[in-house]
Formats: sequence, C-alpha cells, structure tokens
Amino acid sequence: MESPKEVVLVADVGKSRCRVELRRGDELLGAADQHGFPGVHVENGPTQAFDLLLETVSLLPPGLPVSTLTGIGAAVAGVEASAEKSRELATMLSKRFGVPAAVLSDATAAQLGALQGAPGTTLIVGTGAVAFRFDQAGMLHRADGWGPYLGDQGSGRWIGQRGLQAVLEAHDGGPSTSLSAAAGALVESPEQLPGWLAEQENPYRAMARFAPLVLQAAEAGDAVAHGIIGEACRILTRTVQLACGEDPSPRVALLGGVVSSEFFAGLLRKSLASAGIEVVAPLGDGLDGAALAATRRGLIQERYIHRDGTNWPD
Repeated sequence: MESPKEVVLVADVGKSRCRVELRRGDELLGAADQHGFPGVHVENGPTQAFDLLLETVSLLPPGLPVSTLTGIGAAVAGVEASAEKSRELATMLSKRFGVPAAVLSDATAAQLGALQGAPGTTLIVGTGAVAFRFDQAGMLHRADGWGPYLGDQGSGRWIGQRGLQAVLEAHDGGPSTSLSAAAGALVESPEQLPGWLAEQENPYRAMARFAPLVLQAAEAGDAVAHGIIGEACRILTRTVQLACGEDPSPRVALLGGVVSSEFFAGLLRKSLASAGIEVVAPLGDGLDGAALAATRRGLIQERYIHRDGTNWPD
C-alpha cells in the first residue's frame, strides 16, 4: 500500500510579493499571494515576515488540509543578512503550526529547486542578477547580486537603464534608435525621463519594466538595442564564470523573468556555450526548493538552511 504523501506549506516571501502554496507531494492543493515586505534582516523583520505569511495563508481557499501539515519551507528575502533572525522566524513558524520549519534565502531556494539539491550553478536574471553555485562540499560560491548601485550587471534593471540612456543619447545627437518611440509611452519628450524616473516609487523596478521593450527592439533589428542585449549576455556569462570558478565541468540553470524571453535566452545560451558552460533545464523554481528544504534534511546546502532547532523525528 502506497504511503500517504506529505502535506507541506511552502512560501516565497519576497520584497515585492509573498506567495504561499499548500502541496501534497507534487499536487498543488491551493495558492495565495499578496504584497511583499522589506526583508527578515530589518528591525522586527521576523515578526513582519511571520505576520505576512500567516495573513497570506488565511487567503488560501477554504477547506484545505492545513491541519495535516508535516513541514514548512519558506524562501525569504534578507536571509543572507541575518542567520539569527532567520532561525527566529523558523522557530516562530514551527511553534505556530507544530511542524518542522525551514527558512532559506530566495537565491538558495532557487538553486535548490533548479537542480533538486545537486551541486551546480544557477543564474537568476530578474530585476537584479546573481549567480549561485554550491560545490560538492556544500560551499556557496556567489557572483554579483550586489544591488543596483554596485552590481546586478546585465539584469532587467541594467538592460532597461541602458535602454533609457540610449534614448537620451539619441536625443543628444547620438545613434538613433526605435527605443525613442518606445519611451514616448512614458514621457512626451526624452528631456522628461530624469524627472519621470525620480517620481517613481521604485526607480529600479521602473527601469526593469523598460527591459522588455529593449528586447523587442533588439529582436526587431534595432542596432542600439541589440548592442545592449549583446553586452548583457557577455556580462552575465562572466558572472557565471566567476561563480563556477575552478569547476571542471561547469553547468548552469537559468531562472528569472528576463530569461523567459526566448530571444534573450537563446543569445545567452550561445554566449555561455562559447565559454564552455553547459546550460541545463531547471527542474524547478524557488518554491520547489523551499519544498525540498521542508521535506529533506542532510542536503549539501544544509548549512545555508535555517531550521527551527527542534529535534524532530525523521
């Protein structure tokens, strides 16, 4: 007789969005999402994350078997900045639901889900950009992900920013580009772009929203946009190389909103292949990684997973 599958609560508690799912094995029983939060590392961060997660759980469809939970896995923003607060959150969740709880960073969860616990590298290209590699010994090797001021090179924000800069350069008499027309949906004149950007609640996300228009222009043959995308691919390839280090058989899984563009992903795959890096299909995402952390111990990534500290029976 087949044993019943574990029911787990998994969460992705990010800065822009909080998602929760109730799963039984590979079956999705229910899902809910809402706004995000600043990060578990900030003052009162564990309580903020805990309250937000509980509030999101309350939005799940009624009648789900929440009372039969066997574990919780939460990928949470800010984990890498405070192990102590991450463990505090895991303890709060464990006490509330009466089951083991695991808290890990969103990037660790993404790598864990993409390669299902195996060593290797994951490149995440969204608003930001970061490459994570776990080696055979479970040590983390990171490249970039240093934020919009000092890093995130080749990211959606970087691509969008370069596109907007190209519009201003064209306005100044530089190479013409179809991106000027695309920017016309934002402002009447390129001269208004600096003011428009300054008024945005999140300027980096606003610049990232211009990235799809740069991709479209590049795919349509715009030379300026194509140059931006080519440079982004070269930069991201270098980021992966740095994360891979001395790995004799480098391989990488690609995740993030920017690589959902087949055009961009194709160019990036070619750039990576030219550097001798094998691109493998991701086996899952961050929520899958959180589920794996909730259901398995002894993973090679274990030192980067913060558990509630209770000696739960296997």
